Amino acid sequence: MLRTALFVACAAALAPVCAAQTTIEARDIVNHPFSADFASGGKLRLKVRSGEVRVIGTNENRISVELSGRMAYDAKDLKVRLERKDDTADLRISGGPRNHLTITIRVPSSTDLYARVPFGDVHVRNIAGSQDVELHAGDLTVEVGDSTAYGQVSASVATGELDAAIFGEQHGGLFRSFRKEGGGKYRLHAHVGAGQLTLQ
Repeated sequence: MLRTALFVACAAALAPVCAAQTTIEARDIVNHPFSADFASGGKLRLKVRSGEVRVIGTNENRISVELSGRMAYDAKDLKVRLERKDDTADLRISGGPRNHLTITIRVPSSTDLYARVPFGDVHVRNIAGSQDVELHAGDLTVEVGDSTAYGQVSASVATGELDAAIFGEQHGGLFRSFRKEGGGKYRLHAHVGAGQLTLQ
């Protein structure tokens, strides 16, 4: 009887935790666009395969993934996996054709964003939150919006160009970087190993 009571008590205690955890996997995104609820003000970790990637903030409380480009029709093996717990989510996108494919990820504008992409052309815009974005090689553009909204800014390029006129910085060559402190509440970190980093 005591063991039964303890089991019931443990199950009741764990139920809210289990209920708050959700894992969703999807394929054939071109015919069945991916969409899942995600409240504004949360934290999102993105790990996306190489390629052309667009991360766009919207007014909707959801995360969505769409595919476009000449090879979108041949991307049935591209996989989207979302693990969500309370106000935090991990989104991984893998597989699919290597070229002529654009992955567009829409998230609530008020989101703290952490994103890692190996190689490609990455564009982030309309995010009102802290941002930590890195690209091994390629072009990374982050539309920061109001530059005074950030308390800490760090940007760097190992090899290539760093254009951050919005913060009064422009550099080219090897190991270019800058750091700034401000009065805003958000943190911005952006890094490209080899290529072009633009903050605008």
